[in-house]
Amino acid sequence: MNYTPEWIPFEATHAFSSLSVNYLHQNVDLQPFYEHAPAYEGIQHSIAARSSSKVNRTVLVATLLRQYEKVSTTELVKANIQKLAEENTFTVCTAHQPNIFTGYLYLVYKIVHVIKLAADLQQRYPDKNFVPVFYMGSEDNDLEELNHIYLNGDNLVWQTDQRGAVGRMQTTGVDKLIDQISGQLSVHKFGAELIMLLKDCYRKGNTIQDATLQLTDALFNRYGLVVLIADHPDFKRQMIPVFEDDLFRHTAFSLVKETADVLSQNYHAQVNPREINLFYMSDNLRERIVEEDGIFRVNNTDIRFSPEEMKEELRQHPERFSPNVVLRGLYQETILPNIVFVGGGGEVAYWMELKSVFKHYGVPYPVVLLRNSFLLVNRDAGLLVKKLSLDAEDLFKDVNVLLKRIVQANSKLQLALAEEQQALAELYTHIESVAGAVDITLNKHVKSLHAKAVSGLQVLEKKLMKAEKKKFEAQQHQLQKLKSYLFPAHSLQERKENMLPWYAQYGPSFIDMVYEASPALAKEFGILKLD
Repeated sequence: MNYTPEWIPFEATHAFSSLSVNYLHQNVDLQPFYEHAPAYEGIQHSIAARSSSKVNRTVLVATLLRQYEKVSTTELVKANIQKLAEENTFTVCTAHQPNIFTGYLYLVYKIVHVIKLAADLQQRYPDKNFVPVFYMGSEDNDLEELNHIYLNGDNLVWQTDQRGAVGRMQTTGVDKLIDQISGQLSVHKFGAELIMLLKDCYRKGNTIQDATLQLTDALFNRYGLVVLIADHPDFKRQMIPVFEDDLFRHTAFSLVKETADVLSQNYHAQVNPREINLFYMSDNLRERIVEEDGIFRVNNTDIRFSPEEMKEELRQHPERFSPNVVLRGLYQETILPNIVFVGGGGEVAYWMELKSVFKHYGVPYPVVLLRNSFLLVNRDAGLLVKKLSLDAEDLFKDVNVLLKRIVQANSKLQLALAEEQQALAELYTHIESVAGAVDITLNKHVKSLHAKAVSGLQVLEKKLMKAEKKKFEAQQHQLQKLKSYLFPAHSLQERKENMLPWYAQYGPSFIDMVYEASPALAKEFGILKLD
């Protein structure tokens, strides 16, 4: 699979927050909000901090082995799981919810980024082991966010009336969605193979988290990626002291609120903490826990606990307690020997609010790294880009801006107007010098006449531009077509499109291409032009 990479600053895309951009540039005003710089030096400090903090590796390995019992994975994945038992093994982690069929393109970029960075660190520090991990946020209950994909201009939705954590839901009904997309994908070289994979992963009897584990493993197991489902009682048991503290003393609320208040002076605060940052969860339920008059209540239910009953419930059934965004990162870093977390702009923003929480509970805060981002330009789009003489940064500019430039570059009238404006400026400069020699006070009047003449020419220029644009309707149509393709629904491609059509066309080499193009420590946005 041949491609040509180009790189532009993230800020040139106009699609990333000021916090993300300033974090990439290590602005001084953000430094109080994180522990280690997103650089090799910061990673070394993170390794040292993690080395002095113990993780229950026995539980980690045993739980992962149980989760992989029904997955036919590679020897490399199995070896990486076993390596996690060793004290000199560290993880590089990213996290995401179990969107059906991987959800958005950027999930591929996130996962490949941790794989690439782990491989890079393995070469730099051969005396240690580095394992790439995908932490599945399967407890998320936002079904409307996870139940659809955008494919060839259509928003395709998995219809289900199930409730609770999406990861625990049965895959019933997903087969209808697979049948719906089968015709579109099967025409490609790897389409039929991909459809068979989806049917196997989302087969009857599997849960969404089972299917997501199986699909993610099938796509990335040759790279040794380990997928972790955090929804497990043995993992949750390690969080009992933190969960109890959150329920009864609201420590995280106070710490995050204080940080958010300071951060919001210059940036948008991504997280608004609650006094209790836990959900109560069963197979068909995931609702917030709230406290009213000394009684703990599960929102939108009749479930109630006294303080003692709540403590007993937590001790006996930790798996029924699910952390929200304030505690999720702490949970992740408690059960993993993690040194780097790779996330999108929103994730970087909320991690900036969590440093004091990690410090309070004595859990090492990892290096936080903004994930790699790409724009994929296929051959037809690439030919159009070349025909319109656009560079990489032009792809992110408004159509009207680009069209105006094309008109100005190709219009004889525009060239003539520019020459006339120059001649006009020279004329009035001469008149001003002549008038000034007669009476210096006339200069002001001459300048006024010049300004009126320039204003008249500018009005004429606008009218001429409007008329000229009609002669460039073909270019305008081409620009609109290109923008519509590269930015579906006026969004970054990676935030809208799914990976299925790309994989159906190119197969495993698509992921190999992303891996090859991915830098380990990225500070630029990639445009990949496919031949």
